[in-house]
Amino acid sequence: MKALALLLLPALAFAAPPPAARRVSTLLVPMDPGAEAASVQMEGYMNAALGQFAGMSVRKSEELFGMPEDPEAKASLDRGRKGYSESVAAFDKKEYEDAERKVRATLKELQGAAAAMRGCSPLCDALALYAALLHLRGDTEEAKLALIDLMALSPTHELSPKRFSREFISLRVQVATSRTSQLRGSATVKSRPAGARVFVDGEAVGFTPVTLPTLPIGKHMLRVERPGFRQYGQLMEVATDDVEVTANLVPTSAYKAYDAKLDRVAGEVSRAGPKASGVAALIQSLGLDRLLIGTLRSQGEGSELTLGYYDGRTGERMAGRRMALQGDEYGQLKNEMERVVNQLVNSIGEKVSKSRDPLDNRGGMEDWSGEDRGGRTKAQDKQRKPGDDPLDGVSGTEDW
Repeated sequence: MKALALLLLPALAFAAPPPAARRVSTLLVPMDPGAEAASVQMEGYMNAALGQFAGMSVRKSEELFGMPEDPEAKASLDRGRKGYSESVAAFDKKEYEDAERKVRATLKELQGAAAAMRGCSPLCDALALYAALLHLRGDTEEAKLALIDLMALSPTHELSPKRFSREFISLRVQVATSRTSQLRGSATVKSRPAGARVFVDGEAVGFTPVTLPTLPIGKHMLRVERPGFRQYGQLMEVATDDVEVTANLVPTSAYKAYDAKLDRVAGEVSRAGPKASGVAALIQSLGLDRLLIGTLRSQGEGSELTLGYYDGRTGERMAGRRMALQGDEYGQLKNEMERVVNQLVNSIGEKVSKSRDPLDNRGGMEDWSGEDRGGRTKAQDKQRKPGDDPLDGVSGTEDW
């Protein structure tokens, strides 16, 4: 046994380490304002498809270019949290005038903290405390307005019976069932540049420009994020009239450097030559091994996408595709992006799946498309025995 162990040790010691995963990403260059609005969402779909392949480490756009917090919003949030703690301490001591003064200052601080908030706290807590203080001094109508804002932000926010009186909690129930609380308004959120992800009260609601038709009236936390730009936020006041907000996003230095190279890169992708030195330089500057990069143009109600899959060392265009897209009316865009990514990657022979489970990531409809997801074997590649029906296993939609 000792001799066997000695024989095995050198083999173990000199075993080759597993190959490092290729660093890959997707970037789309919008060629007009309409294409700009769709580019970030499409990049996300394609990066998700690249993630189906083993041996690939997908770098998202926010990793490449950053998406920093607004430092002023972060500072306001820190001051708001401290102010709320002091307000609660004064309230619990029944020092109501001091508590009201402090909670007013806290709410003023939190007005500028929306870009840094990921949940309703401490804003909802401060609003509840403020409404309770107004109710205590007999200003019931103002207390109701504060409760309307609270319920717009968080309809299920709980009031602690240990802190708040039974009468105040009953007032909240009364406001929740009132006609005013049932009113709705619409808000349209835009950004420069377009295509930014929009969050309202912590929930993702779409990409700019987006119209939200049925928001409860009152205050709402708005946050706008686009890779390569500083996060934007504000407390948005929704009324029965339409509201429009435009976020002017501030680019990071990494995105500015990338943007300066886009004219040359877009030209190389559009010409679809065998090698692209500008693309190679871009890939190397981003620390990638391979890049799926394309140009996107609006075309009527749809768009035209020109894609190239490039090697970072040589700038070689290993695969490419030009296609027309018909929009996303029925949610088909995600599947189309996955399909084209699989076509390009599979065409150069990278057919390795992340999972050995033959049913992993399969929804039962794979035969509707002849494309190979994440390197999985195509149904039509299976060997058939002589005499088998040549149409066996063919659904008639493979060319889709």
